[in-house]
Amino acid sequence: MSHRFAGRRVAVVMGGLSAEREVSLNTGAGVLAALLERGWDAVAIDWAPGTRLAQLLEASGAAVVWNALHGTYGEDGAVQGLCACLQLPCTGSGILASALAMDKVMSKRIFESNGLPTPRWCLLPHDPTLGTTLGTTLGTAPGTGLGTSAGDAAALAGWPLPYVVKPANEGSSVGVSIVDAPDQRDPALALARTFHGPVIVEEYIAGTEVFVGILNDRVLGSVEVRPATRFYDYEAKYKRTDTQYLIPPELPARVIERTQDIALAAYRALGCTGHARPDLRISTAGEPFVLEVNTLPGLTKTSLLPKIARSIGIDYPTLCEHILETASAV
Repeated sequence: MSHRFAGRRVAVVMGGLSAEREVSLNTGAGVLAALLERGWDAVAIDWAPGTRLAQLLEASGAAVVWNALHGTYGEDGAVQGLCACLQLPCTGSGILASALAMDKVMSKRIFESNGLPTPRWCLLPHDPTLGTTLGTTLGTAPGTGLGTSAGDAAALAGWPLPYVVKPANEGSSVGVSIVDAPDQRDPALALARTFHGPVIVEEYIAGTEVFVGILNDRVLGSVEVRPATRFYDYEAKYKRTDTQYLIPPELPARVIERTQDIALAAYRALGCTGHARPDLRISTAGEPFVLEVNTLPGLTKTSLLPKIARSIGIDYPTLCEHILETASAV
């Protein structure tokens, strides 16, 4: 079957300006090698600090963009908007869905408004003197449970330990901490506030980490991750070799089915298209909770989406070509 972009030059955009630059370079190198292996006219664009992406794209002569960026500016709708203005089809979700998925606060509100289970949460602004906004508690109607507090201590006084602290606009578990004791709160908040945007605090769901692979509105499968660290953090994802991956997850079939249904519902609620990877926690009682949807998940040969695809017979170069097929100009 012919590919819709056959014979056209593909720019694999990688690097970028976010805290995930190193990961993006690895994703981009893998995608570029895969496309070249399959005979594509593919070129690499390393969007580095001090360079102008629009100029790089126009100079490349590319007709379509394979977006291998991660994090701020690459995954949040900014580059998607630039490509739309340049009339270049781009892989991944569109402008609005990318922005919503990258913003954990907006994602949470959309999950709740669609009745999707997500851990209880509250928002702490970048400036801790400005007060906080509490998210809704599971089971309440959207818009209820809202309030403000003068500072972090008052906002979190009633929160049971442990809880999770993370930047609201970063990915790859950058700046994420689990707070087990009161004296760990301030260092966790300080770490999260070194990154872009406000800070979100979330109820910790003890249980299993499951990640679901989606391509073009279809679930490919899911993987259970068992990190040697406390959770699947940056180190476990990219630096350690002792993380375990189970495909399919070692969970009852009904739990896996519900987990994948919730993941696809979250993808659709945000308006995602193309490839994505929703992240969920499964409680010890077998209840799935969606945490977020990654619209540009890592795509090195050892990343989760390629592992899931491989489990159903889709090799890495074929996956890269399938993702290219979903590129859109809007």
